[in-house]
Amino acid sequence: MSLKEQITDDMKSAMRARDSERLGAIRLLLAAAKQKEVDERVVLDDGAMVAIVDKLIKQRKDSVAAFTSANRMDLADKEAAEIKVLEVYLPQRLSADELNAAVQAIVAELSTELGRAVGPADMGKVMGLVKTRLAGKADMGQVSGAVKAALAR
Repeated sequence: MSLKEQITDDMKSAMRARDSERLGAIRLLLAAAKQKEVDERVVLDDGAMVAIVDKLIKQRKDSVAAFTSANRMDLADKEAAEIKVLEVYLPQRLSADELNAAVQAIVAELSTELGRAVGPADMGKVMGLVKTRLAGKADMGQVSGAVKAALAR
């Protein structure tokens, strides 16, 4: 079963359970997926669905920070609840050690490919590789920190 089919099934079960909060978050996710399919005239695979989920979670986290700073805890709580619903559709996140090991492996691979030591000037190349391999498996903010640390050595 594809991720999109699973999300659709979860929407149906949320409808049956009359869980309006969960249903609303799932509908937002499916609407974003449908919009991407229509705009780009493609059928989304699981990787693209994970990217959409990741994007929506990032938007919700930014909203939580904004609402919290504006002292609107009611709205911040609503966004936090949506984050919890959306996180179910992400693959298992890497731990900090696993993330650092994956980044080190990619840096070593790129270093041998280029035939020289990889430094801070190559951050864009490293981030490009890391983004494709670790999409949805790690928060890109943490990935950026791990890449900076790996390139500083």
